[in-house]
Amino acid sequence: MPLILTPGTTLVAATHNPGKARELEALLDGRFVILAAGALGLPEPDETESTFVGNALLKARHAAQASGRIALADDSGLSVTALDGAPGIFSARWAGPEKDFGVAMAKVEERLIETGSSDRSAWFTSALAVAWPDGPAVVVEGRVDGELVFPPRGDRGFGYDPIFMPTGHDQTFGEMDPVQKDAMSHRARAFEMLKAALF
Repeated sequence: MPLILTPGTTLVAATHNPGKARELEALLDGRFVILAAGALGLPEPDETESTFVGNALLKARHAAQASGRIALADDSGLSVTALDGAPGIFSARWAGPEKDFGVAMAKVEERLIETGSSDRSAWFTSALAVAWPDGPAVVVEGRVDGELVFPPRGDRGFGYDPIFMPTGHDQTFGEMDPVQKDAMSHRARAFEMLKAALF
């Protein structure tokens, strides 16, 4: 039986970040009612997997089983070539308990200087998983390549956006108009794949 989502279905977004829940709703063209796991009082699982896909699936399955509804989760982050793919799945953790991405971006720059490498290539990954309470799940992964620029530029977007300039562009994600960023971001690419798989 194919896994299909019908418009109007209520989905649980496996996030405790209301901003991310709103972004997920917008990327799904408002076709679904999105409830954030945090608003439902669901606990956050420990992210124990070693890949974005593994963590997205873990979060989606956890939210689906805890809520009894279809759940959607994403796991995303920045990987830097010269840092052997770090911070990767630890992208949010580099920002510390205060979620201060100014600190995280400074740490990336510091580590790059320590390597002595002039390679500034990096990529963003977004893994998206949809899980049903009775077990089945679909997971996809999107990626966008670019290079890092310092000091950070722009105050749009979030996370590492102000230091990431996608290939072929002269603005960082932090400077770009959100509509332009959403048309080409790693999350947008993953959503296109998810829509193709489910709708």
